[in-house]
Amino acid sequence: MRLRHFARRLSASFTVLALCALGSLGAAGPAHAGATGSSAIGTFSYEVRGATVTVPVGCFLTHSISGSGKRITRQMAGADCMGLAATFSRFCNWRIDFAYADTNGRTYLTSRGATHAECDGAPLRRAGARTLPTYGKACAKLHINGKLRATQCHYITK
Repeated sequence: MRLRHFARRLSASFTVLALCALGSLGAAGPAHAGATGSSAIGTFSYEVRGATVTVPVGCFLTHSISGSGKRITRQMAGADCMGLAATFSRFCNWRIDFAYADTNGRTYLTSRGATHAECDGAPLRRAGARTLPTYGKACAKLHINGKLRATQCHYITK
C-alpha cells in the first residue's frame, strides 16, 4: 500500500516536471499559449475523525493551463510534495476549484471540484475545454477539510 502511494507521488512529480519542460520548449506551428506555475502550501494541521493531520513545509499547488486567447483547451491542478514532505503528507477531505476573474479581479465563475473524503498524497484535478467570456485570470484553489490552503493563478491576456 505504501509502495503504491509512493509510486503515485513519484508519478505526479514527474508529470508536473514534464509539463514544465514541455512548456519551456518552443515549437513552430499554430499560436498556442500555456503556463505552469506553483505556489507553496504553508505548513498546517487539521483534524480528521479525531486525528490530527499535519502537512509540513515542502508541498506545492501546481496549476497548468493551455489554450489560445480566451479559449482554454486543458487545465490541470494538483498538490505535490518534495523531500520528506512527500513521505509524510496526506491531504484529507480535499477539493480543487477552478475560478475565473475579469481584468478588474471580480470572480465571475467558479468550477467547484468534488470533495474527496479519502486521504490522498497527491490530489489532482483536470478540467476540459472552455471559452472565457472575457480576459482576466484563471486560478486553481486547493481546499483541505473545508479551508482554502493555496491559490495559484495565471493571467489570460490578448
